[in-house]
Amino acid sequence: MAVVRKPANRRASFHALNVKEVRRLTADAIEVAFDVPPQLSGQFDYLPGQYVALRTELPDGSGAPKELRRSYSICAEPRTFADGSSEIRVAIKKDLGGVFSTWANSELAVGDSLDVMSPMGAFTSKHHNVLTDLNRPEELAGSLAAGSFVAIAAGSGITPVIAIARTLLAADPRNRFDLVYANKAAMDVMFLEELADLKDRYPARFALHHVLSREQRIAPVLSGRIDAEKLQSILGSVLPVDQVDEWFLCGPFELVQLCRDTLAERGVPAEKIRFELFTTGRPEQPEGQIGRPVVVDDSDDSFDITFTLDGLKGSVKSPTHARESILNAALRVRPDVPFACAGGVCGTCRAKVVDGTVEMVENYALEPDELAKGYVLTCQAHPTSESVTVDYDV
Repeated sequence: MAVVRKPANRRASFHALNVKEVRRLTADAIEVAFDVPPQLSGQFDYLPGQYVALRTELPDGSGAPKELRRSYSICAEPRTFADGSSEIRVAIKKDLGGVFSTWANSELAVGDSLDVMSPMGAFTSKHHNVLTDLNRPEELAGSLAAGSFVAIAAGSGITPVIAIARTLLAADPRNRFDLVYANKAAMDVMFLEELADLKDRYPARFALHHVLSREQRIAPVLSGRIDAEKLQSILGSVLPVDQVDEWFLCGPFELVQLCRDTLAERGVPAEKIRFELFTTGRPEQPEGQIGRPVVVDDSDDSFDITFTLDGLKGSVKSPTHARESILNAALRVRPDVPFACAGGVCGTCRAKVVDGTVEMVENYALEPDELAKGYVLTCQAHPTSESVTVDYDV
């Protein structure tokens, strides 16, 4: 198996990739594999746990084409083939009312082409000393300290977790991985066979705990919805909390926040907890302000926003009464400004404030050290000074 390099620092950019496989996972979820040609392999190097954004145009209610972007976690460990090509695999679960996910589950086929953004995201293990060649365990000797890892995932939250689990278990024969995976019923479990295979391959080091909210399990602690009481039971009887080196939490806002709060109460340091949200818990603002029209009148008070992108400077005025985000303003003069979810979750629109001040409405993507260095999510950032300068290239 060829070497997969650590992704270099790069700005997110879209490339057209062909669909090489569409595989049904459950009645409402598919796995999609994209072929990455050798000439683009460097643009699609990634670490387990990262995501890509997919972009296409679909007709809106009036039949007019509308651009849609949706982010999906990569569900396979990195690998490169003998001819220099590679692949990106994502899982797409149909959401109630989700235009993109419904279309993908019913219409997406082998041979189709979609715009795929280069991998992004920080939901990756921080346990390594060397973040390179993760698909070559034999070359990792001495670069990883043996560890104990736990993931709590719900529904499609398994997508990045299975890639992380596969990689860490293969990286060191001393590593242990516990997975608590919550679903409504057995028929809803994504990657059921793959998880069983992982258990067969690492019977002494991989523990799999299915929690089903609408089906009775033999163990009462694994039956029913994960609420505060059940989580305490799981932590008390199933998971070795005091021995865990790193936690991975992925799923809806309510579950992830419950787990974070409960682990904090048990004395688990925040730096040991990695988390990713699939929803923010604020359905009234699913896409932030992207595309919100703003009329600029020179007679109005306004903020002066300057930004650097690909070495080029841009500037735009934003009326103070409009309360628009920096991203929304920047898109009015540069449509290639990077973004994906626009809900404060993915981090694609990250930039560094180099002059002026801003306030952020939501932040579920940036780490404390990034905030301390002046990074913001421009989809959530609003100017609080007369002029603001941000840099997307830093």
